[in-house]
Order: sequence, then structure tokens, then C-alpha cells
Amino acid sequence: MDYTKIKTFGELKNAGYAPKTIKEELRQNLIAQIQKGETVFEGVHGYEDSVIPELERAILSKHNINLLGLRGQAKTRLARLMVNLLDEYVPIVEGSEINDDPFNPISRYAVELLREKVDETPISWLHRSERFAEKLATPDVTVADLIGDVDPIKAANLRLSYADDRVIHFGMIPRANRSIFVINELPDLQARIQVALFNILQEGDIQIRGFKLRLPLDVQFVFTANPEDYTNRGSIVTPLKDRIGSQILTHYPTSVAVAKAITAQEVGLEAGQKEQIYVPELAREILEQISFEARESEYIDVKSGVSARMSITAFQNLLSTAELRMLRNGETSTAVRLSDFMGIVPAITGKVELLYEGEQEGAAAVAIQLIENAVKTLFPTLFPKIEKLEKENEQYPYDDIMRWFLSSDGIELPDELPTMDYQRTLEQVEPIRALIKQHQPETKQEDIYFLSEFVLWGLTLYNKLSKYRVDKGLQFQDNFQGYLRNNL
Repeated sequence: MDYTKIKTFGELKNAGYAPKTIKEELRQNLIAQIQKGETVFEGVHGYEDSVIPELERAILSKHNINLLGLRGQAKTRLARLMVNLLDEYVPIVEGSEINDDPFNPISRYAVELLREKVDETPISWLHRSERFAEKLATPDVTVADLIGDVDPIKAANLRLSYADDRVIHFGMIPRANRSIFVINELPDLQARIQVALFNILQEGDIQIRGFKLRLPLDVQFVFTANPEDYTNRGSIVTPLKDRIGSQILTHYPTSVAVAKAITAQEVGLEAGQKEQIYVPELAREILEQISFEARESEYIDVKSGVSARMSITAFQNLLSTAELRMLRNGETSTAVRLSDFMGIVPAITGKVELLYEGEQEGAAAVAIQLIENAVKTLFPTLFPKIEKLEKENEQYPYDDIMRWFLSSDGIELPDELPTMDYQRTLEQVEPIRALIKQHQPETKQEDIYFLSEFVLWGLTLYNKLSKYRVDKGLQFQDNFQGYLRNNL
């Protein structure tokens, strides 16, 4: 039945409408979706066996929830997706500031209107998209912001005494009655403000400038916070933690595959970039591996976290680097190169918190090291492992490549080298093509050149070749030539 055509309280009662609290709505709609086999939290990857089941249990238990985790772990996204578990429309007393349920009015306005008009009380309908409120906790947030305060202008206009509760201007939480209310970064909220939430969570009482109001607010609270051992700005006071039903720990992706899915979903590329720039699958894996390397780096503060946003912005920079080269060369299409990863350095340096050792190295140097570490980690998964100690007179998979560089001056790959010249330069090193054919025979033709450059990078990182940054490009040489270069 389409209840939204109903305009009065009497019609609503006659239609047999059954009121529910917001927590009952969430619980019943979650049960219905699970029974239908529908995905409840669409677009959240990597939490299927960890965070989402815990969140579903919390909803079934009708708990207020605290999502605890480092930055970039989809905490706010999870909270926003809970809106999909609300009924599409709920009735409210028309004109109510705090979304009064006509079956259970709590504001003076709604109580008096229902007493006066009874079944003729006008009803309006609130869509679930309007039943979500969010507040970022900052040190300047006040009790008046969240709960309310006396409004002297209202008192003057209505000619009321400050002793009359009609002079109260409700804050964000009462106005979010029958809604999901999210407070992000809860530890940043001053302790005295957190204390003001105690009774709202437990008894529904609010107190404004001496007014003792019994307002049994119907609110689903969702808090987000960083772990207390990370934030230096504050913590969640213990009595407030005690009143939050479920605390759920979020986490970063546990595999490169999951991280790739998140980046692909969130990156928001321009149509032209999708059509004109080819991205090898290996490039996507290296990009995600950089975040995994960062979370293990001795130069980066792991307690502050390495957000998934780093991979997203780095991917955007990666494509923009290739696109810029394409535009300057007057080409209509191009492919991402491994050397294009130098263009993502600004996306990395702005997303990581360096320790003292990292500050000494320099942000850009740390970023380049993360890129190289990602290549070094993935190299043995595609090609034979390079042993630290090699026996004399034995053949090794990379001997032909080493001999080629020993008998040549190496190769140079400028950043803005046109595609045809880039390909011809890599084709000079014929033993690389033979290595790829032997160990990665399924490689697509369009991936050959990226993989060729990947081999060169891998050999330099395992000290088989030398790599230098020269005149807006990279130069690869035999180690002996590199030694002469540095010592002459």
C-alpha cells in the first residue's frame, strides 16, 4: 500500500500503519535483505568476512555503533550505507522541527497540535535520504550545536519568557530524531561535550540552560574514531564508551586484489582517459603494492595509517602523467609506463606521516623508495629469483641481458619519449623479449613494453644493472659503466 498519499493522522490510523523505532526499521529491513540474499553494503570491498558481519550483528542487536579504525577504512561510507536499511518513507507531524512521530509525539508543538486537531492533524512524509545527519567532531563544537540553546530572537518575536520551553532552539541531535546521526572522529570532541551525550544515549533526557526536558529521542548513533593509541588530540571518555553497544574494528585491504577493486571503483576517471590510456594489469598491482609497502615501511608512522585514498589519487596521477606525455607528443593514445610512476610521488608524499628517520631521508626519497620496493616485491612472482650469491661458470636466466648491457652504452628512456621511439628503444634489448617469452608466455602484446621496463627496474633493484635519473628521464647501464660514471 502507498501510505504517502495519506495526509491526516486519522487516515494513517485507519490504514493500519504500524509505527516502528529506527532501530526496529534497521533490524527488520536487514533481516528481509539477508533472507532475499541481497547485498546489504554494496560497494564495500574486503569486509565481507570481518567488518560487515559484525555490523550486521550490531544492527540486529539494535546497538549504537562505534567504528574504530585508521583513516581511509570506509568508516563513514558504512554509516551512510545504513540509510538503505531504513523504510523508504515515514510519517511525521507536519511542521515539526524534530520529525515527531504522530503516534508518539515528543515535542510541545506536536503534542499540542495533536491535542487540538486529533485525527485531522496534518501528516507529511520523510524520505530515508533525509534521515541522515553527520557532524565532524572538532574542538570548537559546542553543546548548543549538538543539543540546543535558548534563542533570544525567538523569545522576543514570540514575546515569551526565557522560562518558557518554546524559546529553545534545538541542536543537530534533536533535529535528527528518527534518523541516523553520525559523529566522525569522536575522540576530537571535547570531554565535556561527550558527557552531554550520556543521557541522550541511555535515557533520552536532554538539558538546555536549566530546562529539564524528557525527550525520548529515537536516534541511531554511529560514531567513528581512530584508535586511542594513535590520536593525540583526545580520547573517548569511558562512560560514553560504556553506553555504545558495539565497537567494530575496521582494517585495510588484506590483498592486492581487494585494493585494486576499491581503487577501480573510486578513482572516477574521465571518459577520455579510459579510452585513450591503456593501463597494464601489472601497473595496477604495483600501484596497490606501494600502499602495502608503505604500511610496513620503517620511515612511515604506521599508527597514523596509509589511507586507501593514496592509491586512488596515485592512480589518477599515474594516468595524468601518461596523458600529459600523450598530449605533448600529439598522440591520440598511449599506455602507462613504469617510468610514469615518478609522476605519483606528490600523491604519496601528501598521504603519509613520516617518522623522524623518514624526515631525514626526505618525503620524495621515501616515496621513490616505496615505488622501487613494490617493484622489487613483485619481481620474483613473475621472473626467476635473483640469488645474492651466484656460482662461477653457471648459467643464470639474466646472463644474456647482462652481456647485452656490458657490450653497449645502455639505454635512455626520457619521460616524454614518443610511443614509437619508446618501443624501439626497449626492442634494442633483445634478450628481454626472450626472457618474457620463456617465463611469461601468456603476456599480451600491449603489455610487452611495460613488462620489459619492469625487468630493467627489477635488475637494477637487485644490483644487476644501474639506473640513473638524467635530464627528465631514466638511464639503464651495466654496473661497471655506472661505477665509472660515479667515480670519474
